[in-house]
Amino acid sequence: MAVIARMLLRRVATLIPLTLGIALFVFLVMEFSDTDPAAAYFMGGNPTQEQLHQFREENGLLDPLPVRYVAFVGDLLRGDMGTSVLGQEPVVDQVTTALPLTMQLTFLGLGLGVVLALLLGVTAAIYRDRLPDQLIRVVSLTGVAAPSFWIALLMIQYLAVELGWFPTSGYTNPGDSLTGWLETMTMPAVALSLPVAAALTRIVRTAVVEELDKDYVRTAIGSGLPPVVVVGRNVLRNALINPLTVLGLRVGYLMGGAVVIETIFGLPGMGKLMIDAVRNGDPAVVQGVVLTTAVIFAVVNFVIDILYLLVNPRLRSAD
Repeated sequence: MAVIARMLLRRVATLIPLTLGIALFVFLVMEFSDTDPAAAYFMGGNPTQEQLHQFREENGLLDPLPVRYVAFVGDLLRGDMGTSVLGQEPVVDQVTTALPLTMQLTFLGLGLGVVLALLLGVTAAIYRDRLPDQLIRVVSLTGVAAPSFWIALLMIQYLAVELGWFPTSGYTNPGDSLTGWLETMTMPAVALSLPVAAALTRIVRTAVVEELDKDYVRTAIGSGLPPVVVVGRNVLRNALINPLTVLGLRVGYLMGGAVVIETIFGLPGMGKLMIDAVRNGDPAVVQGVVLTTAVIFAVVNFVIDILYLLVNPRLRSAD
């Protein structure tokens, strides 16, 4: 337990400089972009140079870059992401409103993708080089080549427009109607999950095949243990290391893909918030969305590191 505690502390400690680095990167990108918060604030009006100068001075935009960064980090530590220059609404409130939907979509897609990958990958490994394996490899290769937005458009055309099984767009809160929530989230989650499931399926298959060829598997089956027990208790546990590595990286793909999927299906999540902010030239909101997404990605990868310890105890002594 002491070894695990030390490893957890080291990984938690790495999150602090990583978060500061993310904040610095996002801050510099927005500082050197062409977006002018003052111009965005007076959008639609005809401000004078004096009004623009006054706005920049009141909001600290004329301070030296290091001073602005320190103030930016200080605000973040207090939970302040700034204020939208258009609606004059705190960015943290807008992010808090939009984030739950994006997280729902991301983790629905993640869960569905993992379940499909495990089912298809293990099946392909058990029936390797036979018909089920060949069919699954063709399907997974097709899924890797098919982008999620293309799958989403096909699903809207056939499942929503022609068959009428699902609504084409919109969102229903699960507190209002669980059935309506499932109807509005099924197609987005499936469209987001299929490319991830396809990529993970190939990795799961390879890892399980390598594990099935090891001596301990043949010994366990030869001693009379049912193959299902051997695969479920030993093979999967040892074979999940490589898929977990890829899964951590795929979370970033899922969150980035969720932005596009939300736009296609008209979901009021982080994607819509980001696109509206970019379209309206609202840098504080763009900064808040990007920073929140990056920090969540870092935290999820931290959780994946912890799962390594649970799946393979050998990593504890190797660290």
